[in-house]
Amino acid sequence: RNGTGKSTLLQIIGGELPPDSGSVWRQPGARVTRLVQDVPLSTDRTVAQVVGEGLGELDEHDEWQREHQADMVMTRLSLPPDAIVDSLSGGWKRRVLLARALVGQPDVLLLDEPTNHLDIEAIAWLEDFLATYGGAVVFVTHDRVFLERLATRIVELDRGQLTSWPGDYATFERKKEEWLANEELQQAKFDKKLAVEEAWLRRGVKARRTRDEGRVKALMAMRAERAQRRAQMGQVRLQIEQGDVSGKMVFEMEDVSFQYPAAAAPVMDAFSTRVMRGDRIGLIGANGTGKTTFLRLLLGELTPQAGEVRRGANVDVAYFDQQREQLDPDRTVVDTIGDGNDTVTVNGRPRHVHGYLQDFLFSPERARSPVKALSGGERNRLLLARLFTRPANVLVLDEPTNDLDLETLELLEQQLVDWPGTLLLVSHDRRFLDNVITSTIAFEGKGRIDEYVGGYADYLRQRNQPGAAKDTSGLRKDASGDTKNTSGNTKAKPKKRSFKEEREYNELPDRIAALEEEQKALQAKLADSEFYKQGGATIQEAVDRLAKIDEELLTALERWDVLDSIGK
Repeated sequence: RNGTGKSTLLQIIGGELPPDSGSVWRQPGARVTRLVQDVPLSTDRTVAQVVGEGLGELDEHDEWQREHQADMVMTRLSLPPDAIVDSLSGGWKRRVLLARALVGQPDVLLLDEPTNHLDIEAIAWLEDFLATYGGAVVFVTHDRVFLERLATRIVELDRGQLTSWPGDYATFERKKEEWLANEELQQAKFDKKLAVEEAWLRRGVKARRTRDEGRVKALMAMRAERAQRRAQMGQVRLQIEQGDVSGKMVFEMEDVSFQYPAAAAPVMDAFSTRVMRGDRIGLIGANGTGKTTFLRLLLGELTPQAGEVRRGANVDVAYFDQQREQLDPDRTVVDTIGDGNDTVTVNGRPRHVHGYLQDFLFSPERARSPVKALSGGERNRLLLARLFTRPANVLVLDEPTNDLDLETLELLEQQLVDWPGTLLLVSHDRRFLDNVITSTIAFEGKGRIDEYVGGYADYLRQRNQPGAAKDTSGLRKDASGDTKNTSGNTKAKPKKRSFKEEREYNELPDRIAALEEEQKALQAKLADSEFYKQGGATIQEAVDRLAKIDEELLTALERWDVLDSIGK
């Protein structure tokens, strides 16, 4: 779990932090290198100079080979050797530190969240590199694909105890489940025995006879053991605040071009796409290819040099950007969420700040801590806690999974699967993408952008097939009436709507509007606490009708989309 001490453990292994008690043994002469989770690096030296530090002292015999190794690592991590480190963002500085750790090829490599801020291509290369690495590798990660491919032993830090589980991650998950079930059974037996002994003690004088003193002492020991038992930590309770339903069209780009002044190539060139209500779109591509720029163009934070960006009706956006969403390190966790208030509004209801923070595993004591005392994962949980207090029907998430522990990551994943609104997600977590999104926009570099149906695995399967890129947002008409796909290729005119289809097409907007009005009224009724004073049958009827409306709306919208694409 975040904040339980994984980074501290790596520091102890690396010899940077002495333990309060006990001993640490290291093989004499063993070289240990640690990649830290945060980025303290600040220097006016070049990338090549900092990465070269990892090589240590060079013998004449292997100088060329090791310098070649440094060049190879920098190339595979897309690092510019001559760039000044202080000119780089935090994410790129982290790549420099990773390269410095790798080039020295130490006997023990300690990696704290090594995939953070790496694009998928770089993660895949790092997997290959570590799979054949000659030394020992100890790593903390939330990337399940990375973990499943590389780990041959899992060491779990749970409630202050270290447990070693031989085998891969899938074996650990199975064995851990069995272990927890057995622990629960043993604790139930213990509690039953304790209750019997407590009842015996309460019977009074007989329990205090000399010959029973041993039994009393045993009971006191049981009480102490029960008091020291540390129950398994609870799960994060994520609940995304949902705003009113947006219009059918959420965002639309038409022939949009954008290029930064000093860039050699455009981010996008005459690109068109449409984001419809309920779309779940993943944005993938190497760092620097334009994913965040694309989001900022959609949100109106940047203006295109050509083309037009349109925003639909009633669009309420909650935007998570780990790089730009800053936390004040000197404010407490409580103040960060409450802004001086004791309550926050979540799903239309006031919640006490401390109670809300406990949903995100911040104890009252931890909630009073300053932000600077939090681990990287805890800070990300705090950002999510703040994000989810904002009503929204569109979630825009730019790398939300960095530093999250696996349980929180999987819970966030489930919340997004159940999220009824529109989702735009930038992520380098391959499993997360596959489980959450239904279409992919791939930024291939030099302004090329393609759209595919499905998640990351579907993208890999389709991208090398001729003509595989799909316009997942439907066909759009140009001024001549011909339809074009996102790459601008003219297609044949579609068939026209029949008389019956034309009448259905004209009636559907009123039908959709009526359903949306009824849906809004029912949602307001179900949000009113007074409504629940009525009989159970009335409540159930309203809940069932709301579910039915969702189905009818989806059917109507899909039908309207089909008829709209046919044309008059």
